[in-house]
Amino acid sequence: MISIVLADNHHVVRQAMRALLEEEPDFEVIGEAGDKETAINLVSLKPPTVLVLDLTMEGGIDALEVIRYVSEHSQETGVVVLSTYDNEGYILESLRAGAKSYVLKHSTSEELKRAIREVAIGHRYLGLPMSEQAITFFMEKSRTSDFDLYDTLTTREREVLNLVAQGYTNTEIAAKLFVSPRTVEVHRANMMRKLRLRNHTKLVQYALERKILQSTS
Repeated sequence: MISIVLADNHHVVRQAMRALLEEEPDFEVIGEAGDKETAINLVSLKPPTVLVLDLTMEGGIDALEVIRYVSEHSQETGVVVLSTYDNEGYILESLRAGAKSYVLKHSTSEELKRAIREVAIGHRYLGLPMSEQAITFFMEKSRTSDFDLYDTLTTREREVLNLVAQGYTNTEIAAKLFVSPRTVEVHRANMMRKLRLRNHTKLVQYALERKILQSTS
């Protein structure tokens, strides 16, 4: 029996996936998580065979941190990433973090089921339109740094990068983007981690080198 934990912050989506997967006699959904912290707790308490994780889940920690945690602390659990992004950067970062499969959200239900079964027996799986032959390429490339980390940033993280580089505080950025200072803090931390920048000086230097630091005038 393949035990599964579903992690998606939309209750309706989780319920639909549960109903879909539990039609399979070899699948058992043993838990649901509406946020990333709960996903980690569920995996820690009772490690499933597979964690199906929405890469764009909201919350205080990055989804990639969930993948890293599971890879390090629950090695019997394989992570199947569900994502709306077919961007190479997201695929590479997910595989580098330890995901075993990357499936696009607009894929068929049969493809998700196949991904779960492949991961359950220790295989890797990249969903269509990403061919299985591409797995070796992505895994080799994921071991290097020859791809653009900027591609892994969300639109909001790019906005925060630009504003932070211009010298705006979290409170000022929050006012400009109509979000809370805490939300800005989370986006900023995620952006800094993805770009592997350690401090504000490195961030400004990066923005200048990439020519993305815009004038405040």
